Amino acid sequence: MASWEDVRRLALELPETDEAESREGHLAWRVKEKGFVWERPLRKGDLAALGDTAPDGPILCARVPDEGAKQALIADDPAVYFTTPHFNGYPAVLVQLDRIDAAELSELVVEAWLARAPKRLAKEYQADSGT
Repeated sequence: MASWEDVRRLALELPETDEAESREGHLAWRVKEKGFVWERPLRKGDLAALGDTAPDGPILCARVPDEGAKQALIADDPAVYFTTPHFNGYPAVLVQLDRIDAAELSELVVEAWLARAPKRLAKEYQADSGT
C-alpha cells in the first residue's frame, strides 16, 4: 500500500529533517542527525530467526518512544508490525511497508520523528500542528 516515496514525502514534510544514505546504500531520514525512520532489509540473522514467517517485501524501521509502544503496535497489527532478536530492547519496530495504509504510515512517521526530535522542536511542531 505504501511506498518509499510516501515515506520520503512524509518525513521531509517534518521540520529540520533530512534524507541520508547508510553505508550499505539504504535510505534513512533524520531530524538533527538522529535517525527516526529508515530502510531496513532483513539480514541473514533476521531471516533465520523469522523462518517461514519472514516477509519478503520492503521493510521500514521506525523509532518508537519505548518497548511498550513497540509491543503494542506488534500486538495490535502483527500483519504489519514485527521485530527480530536484533531489535530486542531497542525502541524501534519493523514495518511491512507494502501492508501499511497511508494514514497509519503518516501517524507512524510523525510519532517516530517526535521520539527523536529535540524537545523544543517537538513542542513547536505540536503547537503549530494542533497535536
